[in-house]
Amino acid sequence: MKKTLLSLIVLVIFAYTAKAQNAVTQPAVNPNAPEISFEKTVHDYGTIYQSGDGTCEFKFTNTGKEPLILSKPQSSCGCTVPTWPQEPILPGKSDVIKVTYNTHNIGPINKTVTVTSNAKTNRVVLQIKGSVVAKPTTTEPVNSSAPGASPQSK
Repeated sequence: MKKTLLSLIVLVIFAYTAKAQNAVTQPAVNPNAPEISFEKTVHDYGTIYQSGDGTCEFKFTNTGKEPLILSKPQSSCGCTVPTWPQEPILPGKSDVIKVTYNTHNIGPINKTVTVTSNAKTNRVVLQIKGSVVAKPTTTEPVNSSAPGASPQSK
């Protein structure tokens, strides 16, 4: 009797939980919602020198029918700083998200910036990659015949 009662209680709880999950509906997709289309989502710096220019731009267009509003893009670390338009982007208009990578440290670059917006695809991940190398040192020999060169015995 106890097993039957326990089984019945478990069955009722399971049925109630399943019904509650079905009651949660997804919000209707707005057919006029903005759409964000990037020209590229990956920027490859290639090899850049330490303390060089680590700035790149990701151009995008609102291909939807309503204004596009970007939330604060989140970078994967503090060495990558995104700058984005604060005002809504009207349908058919383009703008850029500028990403600045701090090139003070030597090594590979593999960072992301997650862009959140009110677009149908509300999250897009942008990636930067490449490698930072040390600046070459110039070791040119001193020309003894150049003006200002130290006199040497001949």
